[in-house]
Amino acid sequence: MRLVAMPELSQMLPYSDAGGIAIYWGQNGNEGTLTQTCTTGNYEYVNLAFLSTFGNGQTPMINLAGHCDPYSNGCTGLSSEIKSCQAKGVKVMLSIGGAAGSYYLASSEDARQVAVYLWNNFLGGYTSSRPLGPAVLDGVDFDIEGGTKPLLG
Repeated sequence: MRLVAMPELSQMLPYSDAGGIAIYWGQNGNEGTLTQTCTTGNYEYVNLAFLSTFGNGQTPMINLAGHCDPYSNGCTGLSSEIKSCQAKGVKVMLSIGGAAGSYYLASSEDARQVAVYLWNNFLGGYTSSRPLGPAVLDGVDFDIEGGTKPLLG
């Protein structure tokens, strides 16, 4: 019996050599593109930083520090970069909170509304106003810093 040479299965699957390392991307306009960050092979997770305003009746706002303007649909172009990262085996997450944010959950209902917003705008749900375009992120990173009140009142 003769075996036919086949490419190694590992070459056909997405692969990241990052060893579980995560990085926050989006707060330094000089850090390069999302695609460049993922192409290094240094990271298993890239956290898009930050959704820094949410809860307590506020309109959720993402701040990517000059990479794009989500309020004029200027960040929808990141969708192809997110998908490119994911094809390389890099998980792309949304980081919510941050050191310089305005976030507070005033009630259980407020928390539910924020969760629905996250699901529909960044995860598996649907809305026509997805700030990062149609790409579906891999999850949410909670970077809740400081504060004197509990997040859920």
